[in-house]
Amino acid sequence: MWVRNPVSVAKRVLLGQAMRSDRLGETLLPKRIALPVFASDALSSVAYAPDEIFLTLALAGGAFATTHSWQIGLSVVFVMAVVVASYRQNVHAYPSGGGDYEVATENLGPKAGLTVASALLVDYVLTVAVSVSSGVQNAASSMGFIRGHEMPVAVALVLALVTMNLRGVRESGRAFAIPVYAFMVGIIGMALYGFVQELTGSLAAAPSSELTLRPEPDYSTLTQFAMIFLLLRAFSSGCAALTGVEAISNGVPAFRKPKSHNAATTLLLMGAISVTMLLSIIQLTRATGITYAENPAEQLLRDGEPVGPAYVQDTIIGQLSQTIFSHFEAGSLYISIVTGLILILAANTAFNGFPVLGSILASDGYLPRQLHTRGDRLAYSNGIIVLAAAAVFLIVIYDAQVTKLIQLYIVGVFVSFTLSQIGMIRHWNRALTRTVDDRERSRMRRSRVINGVGALMSATVLVVVLITKFMHGAGYAVAAMVALFFLMLAIRRHYDHVRDELLVDPDDTSAQVLPSRVHAVVLVSKIHKPTMRALAYARATRPNKLEAITVDVDADETAALQAEWQRRRIPVELKALDSPYREIIRPIVDYVKSIRSGHPRDIIVVYIPEYVVGHWWEQILHNQSALRLKTRLLFEPNVMVASVPWQLRSSQGQEEGFLDQPVPANAWDAE
Repeated sequence: MWVRNPVSVAKRVLLGQAMRSDRLGETLLPKRIALPVFASDALSSVAYAPDEIFLTLALAGGAFATTHSWQIGLSVVFVMAVVVASYRQNVHAYPSGGGDYEVATENLGPKAGLTVASALLVDYVLTVAVSVSSGVQNAASSMGFIRGHEMPVAVALVLALVTMNLRGVRESGRAFAIPVYAFMVGIIGMALYGFVQELTGSLAAAPSSELTLRPEPDYSTLTQFAMIFLLLRAFSSGCAALTGVEAISNGVPAFRKPKSHNAATTLLLMGAISVTMLLSIIQLTRATGITYAENPAEQLLRDGEPVGPAYVQDTIIGQLSQTIFSHFEAGSLYISIVTGLILILAANTAFNGFPVLGSILASDGYLPRQLHTRGDRLAYSNGIIVLAAAAVFLIVIYDAQVTKLIQLYIVGVFVSFTLSQIGMIRHWNRALTRTVDDRERSRMRRSRVINGVGALMSATVLVVVLITKFMHGAGYAVAAMVALFFLMLAIRRHYDHVRDELLVDPDDTSAQVLPSRVHAVVLVSKIHKPTMRALAYARATRPNKLEAITVDVDADETAALQAEWQRRRIPVELKALDSPYREIIRPIVDYVKSIRSGHPRDIIVVYIPEYVVGHWWEQILHNQSALRLKTRLLFEPNVMVASVPWQLRSSQGQEEGFLDQPVPANAWDAE
């Protein structure tokens, strides 16, 4: 009785049964599922964007953070409102799922599109690394056993996300919907309860409010220029709240019909919820007097002395929940858990956006073709795996420290924002020249104004981010985008060269000329069933010349083989190739080359008898000479290789699935 390959069994248990291509429509998402799938990144950013604002402002001391945080918050909210309004125009104009890449390519040219693509791919990787690392840090505030082990925990969570997404978009969306909605209810509920306490005068001060914040030496006395620079840096850090807005425009094909309408509605809901939560957290942080520093051991003072390394600084949401729910520990624990969950699940936005964009780029020839192929569960499995590998690399390199990873963040997203909105302006300009209906033209002009404001705001933020963050880590992200840009150009050149080289010219008759002769060579190590089948198959093809060759690595065995060959009267000439250094591959390749040099127009067919084993462990017991020989012969012009299989009993019945396929083993060289 045949037993399935254990690797395949594990794959089916983890990922589920393979789905037919005609079931793709079943994976489309309603708005209630699309919101947590595509908007979790933007919604979750309110868990770390306020932290980054207060961390940056804290460089100048506590009073500075208290007086200017609300201004930064309102500036971020204004930019978010403009970007959301702009992207609502995008999803209506380009519902195919190409998103910013498609908009920039069609309206600004392939190079602009490739710039957007490289920026988005880098940003998606950073989204996974930042979100998961931040989620682990938030979870550590209530789960002390995680402290000190953030990096391995983050890596394990990325692997769990990979498994969920390989099962398919719809299944991952259902699994993630509850935590995302739980986060929204928790944060908004905490904010409402906190505002009620503030209005009634019962809102307690945060434990960290008793600490004073010492400014960093370089910021102890701020000039007007330094103050403006610090405010701009805080603004650029707070703009991390805008990450994920573009994900919906890339994921329009995953929505149920009417796709554009549902995507635009989801985008509006996401913006409204994000703005509400962000402003609420900033206001309550100021009201509770939370003191937050990038280097708490030295910046935070108690009675004029640094608190030292023993002081544990929780995130702003963690401190808020402990303050607002000071008499309700379950509420604080709930906030900690759902915040950690959504930050981890926010990476799911990237797991939906990166593979789709990778598939489009692969279809256009800018990335390997394998990224365009759907897996067993109709997800772009290869893209999911590539994204996870890159994110794990960053998490390990930066030890899952959000403060360091965040510096690389948001550059890519604002590059794509800016070029996309400029592209949309050109799109509306072109559309206006083709439209005569006054009502439609009026709508297009309004859309052009919205996209124009969006382009101006995005470009401004991009410049601010580059100026304020380049030396703090953003330069690495820019370098990665540049490297990816040129890598994709090189991949496209390779595909173009291959296409041009393989293209059949209808006026060129040389490609249709038959070879002068076919010279068949059968490899022989001993006389057994695989060898006899290979000889029979070669004779059946009726080549112009047929011969068998063996490699003389042992004189006695070669003599015995030749004697047995003569005794059986096999009607094919057997040649023994000398091998004084006991090599097998080189003598065969040299012999094939000698045939080619003497008859350059001949086609040489090398027949390799192979028997097929049924288990992977059986393959270990046989050498890999056949594979190495095939690899060498692939580079020889006019040489073809034919494998002639002989199935052993252990391989019978193994027809199902790639991982269950029997494995060919050598049958032509000495075993």
